[in-house]
Amino acid sequence: MTPPLPRLYSFRRCPYAMRARMALLVSGVSFSLTEVSLKAKPPAMLAASPKGTVPVLIFPGGQVLDESLDIMRWALGQNDPENWLVDDREGSETHALIARNDGPFKHHLDRYKYATRYSDDGDAMSAAAHRAAAMEILVDLDTRLAGRLNLVAERPTLADIALFPFVRQFARHDPDWWASQPFAHLQQWLERHLSSPLFQIAIRKDASVDAP
Repeated sequence: MTPPLPRLYSFRRCPYAMRARMALLVSGVSFSLTEVSLKAKPPAMLAASPKGTVPVLIFPGGQVLDESLDIMRWALGQNDPENWLVDDREGSETHALIARNDGPFKHHLDRYKYATRYSDDGDAMSAAAHRAAAMEILVDLDTRLAGRLNLVAERPTLADIALFPFVRQFARHDPDWWASQPFAHLQQWLERHLSSPLFQIAIRKDASVDAP
């Protein structure tokens, strides 16, 4: 009898869920996928993680991981065939890049992309001002990529996989404007990750494929 698999609750377009799915897929860990409707979240997911955000990974024994980075690190701790965790330590470039992405960049991204949603939260900055603030971070990433193909090494690592789904979200909000920006290195980096076979599998609704 096949033992039960960990179940991942996910939403295909969520950047947090994207990076969790990619880590699970590259690790080869078997898991089952439940694609969530954000308007009708499954009771089992909410019982396991009352905060109601994806991704949530529930193990057969009841253990729950409901932070994307925890899921990534757990999966890669089982198997890290591409050595994504090479720079994942306290005080590393990887930690600094992810902290800035998940903190200031995500703050400005949300208020640029969803300006009307945040119009009543007392924020005096306009959507254009939030875009400009996010741009300062993107300029730094572009400069970093001038000297290498990826953020901390020539090959992809945890930092690249953790960040590029959010840069994708920024770029897709106004594609024509994005294409006109002087971000040649960053734009090429993003396109490489978007066209990777791993991402092409991860973006599918049936991304789990119960990997052997």
